[in-house]
Amino acid sequence: MELSAQIYELARKYEKYTAENLSKIIKHKSLSLNEKSVVEEIKGLMEEAGFDEVRIDGLGNIIGRIGNGKKVLAIDGHIDVVDIGNLDNWDFDPLGGEIKDGFVHGRGTVDQKGGPAAFITAGRIIKELGVPDDLTVYFVGSIMEEDCDGLCWKYIIEEENLKPDCVIVTEPTNLNIYRGHRGRMEIGISFNGVSSHGSAPERGKNAIYMASKAALEIEKLNENLKPDPFLGKGTVAVTEIRSTSPSLCAVSDYCYMHLDRRLTWGEDKKLAVSQIEEIVKELNGKVEVLHYDVESFTGKKYGMEKYFPTWKLEEDHPVISKGVEVYESLFEEEPKVDKWTFSTNGIAINGLHGIPVIGFGSGNEVLAHAPNEKVPVEHLVKASAFYAYFCMKF
Repeated sequence: MELSAQIYELARKYEKYTAENLSKIIKHKSLSLNEKSVVEEIKGLMEEAGFDEVRIDGLGNIIGRIGNGKKVLAIDGHIDVVDIGNLDNWDFDPLGGEIKDGFVHGRGTVDQKGGPAAFITAGRIIKELGVPDDLTVYFVGSIMEEDCDGLCWKYIIEEENLKPDCVIVTEPTNLNIYRGHRGRMEIGISFNGVSSHGSAPERGKNAIYMASKAALEIEKLNENLKPDPFLGKGTVAVTEIRSTSPSLCAVSDYCYMHLDRRLTWGEDKKLAVSQIEEIVKELNGKVEVLHYDVESFTGKKYGMEKYFPTWKLEEDHPVISKGVEVYESLFEEEPKVDKWTFSTNGIAINGLHGIPVIGFGSGNEVLAHAPNEKVPVEHLVKASAFYAYFCMKF
């Protein structure tokens, strides 16, 4: 029997195992900065699957290893999730991990604990079939991605000195192969005005009016941004405005505006900042790229600038070509090669450090952060097979 057929057969054999592991993982709420219990759960599952080494790094990422060869791959899946939101919008317990009607149900099944559940099975399959002598695979359950995508891999690469030849990112792709996504930035603008009595606003300088004029120009900027043929158009949106004044009977002397900036190919931090600075230069506005700096559940304080670079691989890149070959061999059909709408840890892996990334994950991204999140068990089976075969053929 060909290796691809052996692997797919084992992935189907372990269907229940994979679904039940995901169910166990889902029962841990694991919001960003609170991933300790799910890290410990996954540690046990990796050890049970026979991984050669399992450890928790200084930041709190859980890292399993199989093999000790010169070719180094990594498979990444973040294990933190967003909150549940309004329970009235759910038709089932979001932390129940119910397996029913061909789906695993719950918060994080799609975004994106299905990836780690599938790659644990892939590791078990690789061990069962025999690890190639020239191969090392790291299986990374990464943390804090929802709060600051890429921070976990910035730490892994720069502090743990783990630099794979390729990384599979298991964010949801609906079993398509993804080769890039837009980058993003978080930008703050501060406007300093001068207060005066509300009965005589002409005596002051209203910071809210400054911000409002800027917001209208930012709206125009968004409309005029140019698209990339593959990644599409960059965007900029005002997502929050806050102001202060001495009282509700006084003109505002300070206003803050938060921007969500999505960056297409050819757009970078320098360009994005300069565009906003041009808008606010006559409005006494100060522009800054924001910074993320917190303590993880291990007590480690670590941070980064909230600039998350755009990345993409060309469709004929060897890593993407290998993914297509693996998919066709396993499933006897051509995959769709596309891109994510949202941002992933790829911004650090490839955007900051140039390590090739291929995206392949279970579940449909439209359910990410949405109520009634669920993933088809069949997707988990196919993802397990893809990860195992890609590693064995790399």
